Amino acid sequence: MKVRLDVIDQKILKELQENADQSLDEIAKKVHSSKTPVWNRIRKMRTAGILGQHTVILDAEALGFEACFFVLIRTSEHDSEWQSKFLTALKDRPEVQEAHRLAGDIDYILKVRVRNARAYDTFYQQLILDVKIHNVTALLSMEEIKSTTKLPLD
Repeated sequence: MKVRLDVIDQKILKELQENADQSLDEIAKKVHSSKTPVWNRIRKMRTAGILGQHTVILDAEALGFEACFFVLIRTSEHDSEWQSKFLTALKDRPEVQEAHRLAGDIDYILKVRVRNARAYDTFYQQLILDVKIHNVTALLSMEEIKSTTKLPLD
């Protein structure tokens, strides 16, 4: 369901993306509205599914998760039983931050955040025990140049 957003809604979303800890008063001031209409708009957008869960972004490196791998997976299996096993294997592993099914030569790409290469190997060994995979290529990110969850609402 697509929801129509006006200029005020978009300004509210930009403010929430920038800092969701802001008070309603702060947001209202920045979008040139008052507190109650801003609260009603946020509630409407949450009900419509535009706003997801409220969370905090942690600094992975500061917490000792120094290795980020992008894992390219090719499979020769495409039936629903295999897909179900694969999805379960991914959902059960907190080190998988993102998983995407792709068009093209690679079937899936995973973003896996772990403490080090040894932890990645443990992850990899368990994954291939749980699910039959034709080919796995792991790419170690040497430097994160840009990472954002913000959408370009302009």
